[in-house]
Amino acid sequence: MSNVQQLLGCLAALYVGWRILRFFVVAKSPLDNIPGPASESFISGGIEKIMDPRAAWDYQRGLVERYGRLFKIHGLFNAKWLYTYDPRALHSIFIKDQDVYEETDMLISMFNVLTGPGLIATLGSSSNNPGGSAKLRSFTIGDQHRRQRKMLNPVFSAKHLREMTPIFNAVTGRLLDAIAYRVENGTTEIDVLGWMSRTALELIGQGGLGYSFDPLTEDRADDFADSIKAFFPVASQVPAAIHQLLPWLVRVGPPSFRRKMVEMAPFGVVQRLRQITDTIHTRSIAIINEKKAALERGDEALKEQVGEGKDLMSVLLRANMSASAEDRLADDELVAQVSGLVMAAMDTTSNALSRILHQLAKHPDVQEKLREEVFLARDDGTGKLRDLDYDEVMELPYLDAVCRETLRRYPPVRGLFRIIRKDAMLPLSAPIRGLDGSLIDVVPVTKGMLIVTDIEASNCNKEIWGEDAYEWKPERWLKPLPSAIEDAHIPGVYSHLMTFIGGSRSCIGFKFSQLEMKIVLATLLPAFKFELSDKPIFWNAAGITYPSAGDYSTKPEMPLKVTMIRA
Repeated sequence: MSNVQQLLGCLAALYVGWRILRFFVVAKSPLDNIPGPASESFISGGIEKIMDPRAAWDYQRGLVERYGRLFKIHGLFNAKWLYTYDPRALHSIFIKDQDVYEETDMLISMFNVLTGPGLIATLGSSSNNPGGSAKLRSFTIGDQHRRQRKMLNPVFSAKHLREMTPIFNAVTGRLLDAIAYRVENGTTEIDVLGWMSRTALELIGQGGLGYSFDPLTEDRADDFADSIKAFFPVASQVPAAIHQLLPWLVRVGPPSFRRKMVEMAPFGVVQRLRQITDTIHTRSIAIINEKKAALERGDEALKEQVGEGKDLMSVLLRANMSASAEDRLADDELVAQVSGLVMAAMDTTSNALSRILHQLAKHPDVQEKLREEVFLARDDGTGKLRDLDYDEVMELPYLDAVCRETLRRYPPVRGLFRIIRKDAMLPLSAPIRGLDGSLIDVVPVTKGMLIVTDIEASNCNKEIWGEDAYEWKPERWLKPLPSAIEDAHIPGVYSHLMTFIGGSRSCIGFKFSQLEMKIVLATLLPAFKFELSDKPIFWNAAGITYPSAGDYSTKPEMPLKVTMIRA
């Protein structure tokens, strides 16, 4: 056994021993009076079903319908966790007291080590961030998140999105050509998820970074693109013990020592992840350096690049050069934004688009109605179709309704963990009944406790959305929403939904994502009809939900039958 294995084994044994001792020594918890399901195992508590990609859907919905807006579940080693979708509790967690409820050290450490000190790897509070960067740098401080967000917010403005709309139209035009080539001889089954993933990567590449990863009309290998696609699947295979120990491991010795530890780790998946992150980091540096060099050469040099200097990264670099010293982002922060932007945008958008096309295939009447709206909007008066500009595509009512309803009913991210950084009181929108029969309208929470926030349950809360909350009905957005929705004060940044959450950690690129989805749909629907194939599609409950074909496969794919209806 190597020294690294011995060290990891000792740390794992110490962690398990501490959790067991804590379980027996700490007799009381402020959650003892909160209702919830019984623990099924001392080791895994009750989270195995929540983490099961197939069983989680029915299990979590069953918990929500039985216990309501807030209840208790058991986590690893029977730790008591809160589970909630209560509107007022969510407002406290994501808005009012967001410095109390932060991302877990494990998640922050993982992204900091693997991608560097970017927006997704820094805390919003003033506490220190655990971890280093992809090159195992030292600690970063929490107010980086506020400073980075201040710099990035203007980049995602409607003004810049308007300028990027022609780029999006050009990319989706190549997607149309690629699919048309494959279905020109008649109805053909194609992997829609694969094409949505390639398109989302190219859209964030050209629109976000001013860089082309994939011509779409031909198959071309790209190590950066391949590494981005492999990142989350490989990261999910890293042993759970390493994930749990990561916040402590990143504090061991200087960065060079930690780098050596990673290189010596006797796990194939760790070495594969190291290769992936090295590839991403190296290419990110090259993209930033190329952008900087073009900026120094002037506007004419930028116009010769992909995106002609209108991409988000070019805009960010210009703003960063003119920012004050205290607001300016360091080079390692800029490099981290490259991988952060791509990772945050690719899977969520491609899977959301795939979900919309899956729903349209299941509901051909909705597909035909949407196709008619888009066709009429794009008709130039001679029977030919023109590209829509930003305002035109964003204002199509039925297209907007289909996108909103899909993001409401099927959020790509089902829920989020938060850890409590200091003792606090969590308020509820209405009292719940405790196990002793008493009414509880505020729950005491203690430092170190975990909270699971259920995004899907919030979006499908029958108290707010009505008895048909779990039904997919785009038409609900074509009429005034029930007053209960307005009165609930859901703290999301988008349409009374928690899909993009809210507060300082809300999805900064949600408008970018909306534009991507709408332009892709407005391009494809006039040309193609999408139908279900003979292969059943199942959506897997994961960090980002994804489809697979068949009853047992978990391979990401979504085959649909595609027919060309207009050349």
